[in-house]
Amino acid sequence: MTQYDFTSKTVLVSGAGGGIGLAAAKRFADAGANLVLTDRTDETLHPAKTALQQKYPCIFLSGDVTRETLHLELAAAAIETFGRLDIALNNAGIVQSQQRLEDISADDARKVLEVDVMAVLHAMKAQLPIMREQFEKTGDGGVILNTASVAGLVGAPTLSVYGAAKHAVIGLTRAAAIEYARKGIRINAICPAFTRTAMLEIPLSESPHGRETAKKKLISNIPMARVGEVDEIVQAMLWVCSPENSFYTGQALALDGGLSAG
Repeated sequence: MTQYDFTSKTVLVSGAGGGIGLAAAKRFADAGANLVLTDRTDETLHPAKTALQQKYPCIFLSGDVTRETLHLELAAAAIETFGRLDIALNNAGIVQSQQRLEDISADDARKVLEVDVMAVLHAMKAQLPIMREQFEKTGDGGVILNTASVAGLVGAPTLSVYGAAKHAVIGLTRAAAIEYARKGIRINAICPAFTRTAMLEIPLSESPHGRETAKKKLISNIPMARVGEVDEIVQAMLWVCSPENSFYTGQALALDGGLSAG
């Protein structure tokens, strides 16, 4: 496993209570980073506290990622506690139930768009000014990595609104990367396919065809014929954010077992 050095870097992670977010927080902390972690509630953030609080320099702040003020509070907490904000992993997200476009309710669609798109926008608006000011003062800005999805690179039948949201995340990522490329900030997105997390269970368990049938159909669309593993996604996140990877920006990195290659 490749080793990375994030000594004294401050890393903010949303959706840090489990899955990819918690695994990423652990790996960045093991590489020397300070952590600013958030999830929906104190309860959902509790696994991160249990795993990390006694071992690493970290602060925790629960809240609704669709609330713009939460992101301002997180950024301010990073500066107040650690003096900098070097890396932001805007990882929080939800997925819709699998259903045809005509069947999804406006309320359900709005919720997906609020969490998966607007929360990323709010986060970046809070993070970018801090990183820009750091670059102006010290020559060292920062890195933003947004969690999108392979559904943002291809069509996603029965996940239309989720796919639309992730296309939007990639659009925000690419536009911002160009805007801030000369201001010391690298901005990218990762685009996993189905990964072995709790979120994967939602579309599987809610499929009208049954969980096992849904899983077989899902895997049949992936050339590698399997889902991704959390560690595979996190390893790519460290690579994207590494200071040694300083020429990489504006990209949507597919981690999909070949799904988007067809």
